[in-house]
Amino acid sequence: MKRIIAIAVFAAFVAAACSPKAQLTASGLDPRNFKGTRDGVELGLYTLTNGNGMEVCITNFGGRIVSLMVPDFDRELRDVVLGFDRVSDYFPENNQTDFGASIGRYANRINQGRFTLDGVEYQLPRNNFMHCLHGGPTGWQYKAYDVVDQSNNHLRLHLLSPDGDNNFPGNVEVSVDFFLDEDDMLSIEYEATTDAPTVINMTNHSYFNLSGDPAGHSIVDDELYINASNYTPVDNTFMTTGEIAPVEGTPFDFRELHPISDGINADNEQVRNGGGYDHNWVLDTAGDAATIAATLFCPGNGIRMDVYTSEPGIQVYAGNFLDGTVTGKGGVVYNKRAAVCLETQHYPDSPNKPDWPSVVLRPGETYRSKCIYAFGVE
Repeated sequence: MKRIIAIAVFAAFVAAACSPKAQLTASGLDPRNFKGTRDGVELGLYTLTNGNGMEVCITNFGGRIVSLMVPDFDRELRDVVLGFDRVSDYFPENNQTDFGASIGRYANRINQGRFTLDGVEYQLPRNNFMHCLHGGPTGWQYKAYDVVDQSNNHLRLHLLSPDGDNNFPGNVEVSVDFFLDEDDMLSIEYEATTDAPTVINMTNHSYFNLSGDPAGHSIVDDELYINASNYTPVDNTFMTTGEIAPVEGTPFDFRELHPISDGINADNEQVRNGGGYDHNWVLDTAGDAATIAATLFCPGNGIRMDVYTSEPGIQVYAGNFLDGTVTGKGGVVYNKRAAVCLETQHYPDSPNKPDWPSVVLRPGETYRSKCIYAFGVE
C-alpha cells in the first residue's frame, strides 16, 4: 500500500514538473487569470504587439485595456495604465471601476438621468450625484463583448445592447476596433447602428501614468497640453452648467505644455467643484483626427503621448477619487492622482443641450468615433 502511494506521489510530482508553465505577457499578466464566462460569453486576454516591443493587453470584459507597455528613452518598457491582474477584479460586484473600459451607451453624465427625444422622456438610472454616469450602473464597461476578429495588431469586439438597456431606447449594435501600428500608435475606432432613435457617446477610460510607477509617481508632476480655447464649467455635482467658457486666464488654460500641478489645487471655484480637474474641454480641432488634441508628457522617463480624435471634446479626469482603497496590478495601491484619464467624447449632458453637437443616432445612420494614443519619447 505504501509503495502504491509513493508511486502516485512521484507520478503527481513528475506531472507537475512537466506541465507547461504560464506564458506571461510582457507586462507580467497571466492569461489564465482572464479566462472564464460572463453572461454566456467566453472571456479572455488578447495581446497586440509591434516590432518595437510595444504590447497592449485587452480583455473582452468591458472592452478594457488591461496593460499598455511602451518604451521610454532608455528603451525600457513601461506599463503606463492602471488595471487589475485578473478579470474577476473588473466585475462590478468586486470593484466599481472604469479602468481601461470601452464606455457606453453614454459616456459621462446625463443630468438627473433624464432626457427627451422626439417628444418622449426617458428616465435612466441615477448612479452618480443623482445623475446617470457612463451609461448607468450596468453600462457597457460591465458587459462581455464578443470577439469577432483577432490578429497580432488588431482586435475587433462586438456588443448587442438591447432596447431598454439601462432604460435607453433602441437595439444598438456596436463594434470596437483596436489597432496597434509600427509607429507606436494605438487606434480605437467605434461604430454603432440602431433600430430606433437613441443617444450614444463612447470613449475609452484608460487611467494613464506614463512613469509606469503609479505607487511612487503622481501625475501632477507630468505636463499636459490641451488644444482647446474653451471648456464646459460644472456645478458642485459635476454637472455641466450649459456654459462654454474661455480657458484664458484660468487654471484650465493648457494651450501650452506645462505641469498639471500648476493649477490643480488653485483657489478657483471650478477647480473646487471638480475636486481638481474633472472637466470637458471644447477642442479647437474641429473633429480633425489628424490634429493633436492633447499631449501628456512624463519628464522623468521622456514618454510622450499625443491624443488625436474625431470627437469635439475631451474629458480630463485627474484621478481625484482614487483614495488608496483599490489595489491593482502587482499589488500596487492606487492613491489619489495616481493617474489621469483623457477621454475623447461629445460633451457631457449633450442630450439636454440642443445647441451642443448632437449625440442622437437614428435608424439608417452609423455612429463613428475615433481616438488615437500615439507614443514617443523626448
